[in-house]
Formats: sequence, C-alpha cells, structure tokens
Amino acid sequence: MYSVHPLRGIPEVRKDDNIAGLIIGALGSAGESLKENDVVVVKQKIVSKAEGRVVRLEGVKPSRRAVRIANDLGKEAQLVELILRESRRIVRMGHGVIITETRHGFVCANAGIDRSNVESGHAALLPLNPDRSARMIRRSLERGVGAKLSVVITDTFGRPWRNGQTDVAIGSSGIEPLQSYRGKVDAYGYTLRVTEPAIVDEIASAAELAMGKLSAVPVAIVKGLKYRRSEMGAKSMIMPREKDLFR
Repeated sequence: MYSVHPLRGIPEVRKDDNIAGLIIGALGSAGESLKENDVVVVKQKIVSKAEGRVVRLEGVKPSRRAVRIANDLGKEAQLVELILRESRRIVRMGHGVIITETRHGFVCANAGIDRSNVESGHAALLPLNPDRSARMIRRSLERGVGAKLSVVITDTFGRPWRNGQTDVAIGSSGIEPLQSYRGKVDAYGYTLRVTEPAIVDEIASAAELAMGKLSAVPVAIVKGLKYRRSEMGAKSMIMPREKDLFR
C-alpha cells in the first residue's frame, strides 16, 4: 500500500535556487524522510522559478500576429506573444483559450504558460526540458540522502471532451512512465493487448490531492509504491504523430 505525504516548509523559490537542497532542508521540520525508492513529486511552478523561466510581461514586444489574436480573443498581446514563442503550432483557438502544441510536444492550453503563484505582471513558462530537470533534481537528492529515488515533475492540464483539469507528469526520472500489461491474462482469461497505465500521470494526480492548489505546498513524497526503475522520461509518453488519430 502506498501513501502520499505533502512536504511543508518549502520557502518561496527564486531564480537559481537549488530545488533538491530546499527539499532536503524541509524534511526535518516536516517530520519526513526520504527512503529507498520513494517518489518525489515536484510542481512545475517551482522548477520554472528556479530555472529563470518567469517573464515580466511588460518587457515582451508583441508581434502583429500576437496583437491580432489577442484582439480576437480578448487576451493580453504580450501573453499571446509568449504563447506563440513557446509553441510549435496552434491547434485551436476560442473562448479566450489558445490550444497549442508546445516545443516539448505537449498539447495544452496557452502553451502551459501560467500567471498564478508568480509576481503580478509576470508569467511562468514551462521548463525547457522537464525530463532533464527531473533527472538533475533526482541525482542531487540521491547524493544528499544516500538512497535511490524517483522524481516526477507535474503540471495541470485540461482534457478534450471533459470539463475540469488534472495534474499530469511533464517530466520524470528514475521511474518507468508506462506500465505495460501487454500479454498478461486477466481474471477471465482474456489476453491484454494495449493496456498501458500511465503510472507517472497517476502519481501526479494522487500527489495533487495531497498538495492542493491553494496551500503553497509544491512537493509531495510517495512512499511504498512498487514500480520499475527507468531512465526513460515522461517525454516518451507523447503520442507519435503517425499514431495520433486526432492530428
């Protein structure tokens, strides 16, 4: 049986802060510890802050295209310009939202750019390489506590055809993102052919329930979970273009 422990006591994160160091520093006061095979779940926002991915909107010069889209959607032109810069393509626009494919390959609203939990007049961009960020945090944590760990970086995404949002993994390290049941036989004798639970996404959602949106808790520790270790990151879960039925 696994359990999820929100890690309280992480201070406000600023550019060039050491995320792993902040986590280790918070363990004692929170009465927590990191043991072999624990999964450390980190919200994207503090990673973006530490990596300097927070932008002052006043300093962004919008292009003509950004101004045109902003006028059509009722959005700030500077914010639209950032969305365009962070995107490979626009998938769809409407109702004040721009759905894009980011440079990472994620399909999400507004290229994952978020204005919550940052200074007024600023916006947070996604980390440039979330898998690399997860790997760096994991290795630093492992050196600090002397145990093999996994790290999952999460963000909140909407989903087509469903209201509401859920947290998903945008970066991971040390854990196999997908758990394949192909070739396994179920209780009725049926051989499974395509079942592949997205373990890191399920971890992200479970951790979000413990961390919450408004409690200023950006880290959680998942204990007792059985999983396969892997250097394969969350990017491996992005659907290849040739298999995507909705492009």
